[in-house]
Amino acid sequence: MIIWPIFRRGLAKVMDARTEFAAADAKAHFSELLTRAENGEEVLISRHGKVVAKLAPAGEIDVVAARRARRLAWQNVMDGGRPMLGPDLTIRQLIEEGRKY
Repeated sequence: MIIWPIFRRGLAKVMDARTEFAAADAKAHFSELLTRAENGEEVLISRHGKVVAKLAPAGEIDVVAARRARRLAWQNVMDGGRPMLGPDLTIRQLIEEGRKY
């Protein structure tokens, strides 16, 4: 897929279906980058040649959150099924913390 960047000096690099822009250009044309992300394109933002951020369609965020929830649930099963209050806090830890005082 070839994407012709409309930004000055041709600072966009085309990589598969993702496009990389320098931070200054991304700031100057943020609304267009949001439109591209809304249309399903991944936009990478780089600073000094190193990618520091990714603009992606919001639907992909739900996939990441679902994967994270499944991973935490699986870790809970592997840890013996102890009730968890967060990624690393159990009810037992709270009880032990209360006994210290």
